[in-house]
Amino acid sequence: MATRFVFLLLPQLHILDLAGPDQALHEAMDYGADFSIEYCGINESIVSTSGLPFGEVQHFTKVKLKKGDFLVIPGSDFTYLISPKFLAKKDLFQWIGTNYTKGVNICSICIGAFVLAETGLLNGLSCTTHFKKTKELQKRYPKLKVIENILFTDHNGIYTSAGIASGIDLMLHIIEKLKGSYFAYKVARELVVYNRRAGHLAQESEMLKFRNHIHSGVHKVQDFIIENIHRKISMSDLANIANMSERNFTRVFKKETNITVNDFVTIIRKEKSMDLLKNPDLSKREIANKVGLQSEKQLARILNK
Repeated sequence: MATRFVFLLLPQLHILDLAGPDQALHEAMDYGADFSIEYCGINESIVSTSGLPFGEVQHFTKVKLKKGDFLVIPGSDFTYLISPKFLAKKDLFQWIGTNYTKGVNICSICIGAFVLAETGLLNGLSCTTHFKKTKELQKRYPKLKVIENILFTDHNGIYTSAGIASGIDLMLHIIEKLKGSYFAYKVARELVVYNRRAGHLAQESEMLKFRNHIHSGVHKVQDFIIENIHRKISMSDLANIANMSERNFTRVFKKETNITVNDFVTIIRKEKSMDLLKNPDLSKREIANKVGLQSEKQLARILNK
């Protein structure tokens, strides 16, 4: 069954808070992720802070989320989110809290954290919001542990992100948790977000390093290496994939990534091996074969590097 991502669209919405995470999910779906996207609101006119109007969306009470789904709350105009009119919507805050108790993941983008804070779900938790509003969030909700200078937080199914574009970083982090680091990298590349940024709780996979460039030929080679690490890989084959001479390819690869081709292959073999070592049913010889090595001795040499 597909994992549902439901965006709660509030009046005076910050459009990039919605568009960034939304597009990341669409790209993931294009790569085959079993996701679906829906939208809901509070039956009030939805116009972004830049004046872009939205069509009618279903009322939030009509949305029935299941365990493992995601409710995403993009930010809206700050004065609206702290207005007595909005804070009086106790049924909305209760609905958000009830969904969390059912196992639904709750995410806030930018100052959408103020909505989460009003539910009480952030009490005692580390969280963040736009850097201009961190002090205000802490002042209004003293039970929170508001962290500055961080892109996003992840705590037991509750996620918060900092300002605007960091919503993309958070969504890529969630995609990585659901689909793996290499899948998330492919989505990031499609978004032309080559330099994946991590929150303080997220460790970047070696597969995602050395990718902060836009050379399509080198990216194709890196993809091929990751997907075919179990095979014997020749420099001439990689050069052909990059559509270059072998000499030019090795020079360009080093220039774009700051490491040699052989070093990159070794790094990928090591990460893959360390992951396979978690499986007690695999012998070291089997692991060696799965990463393109001939012996346990070669495997040990790579793991010790």
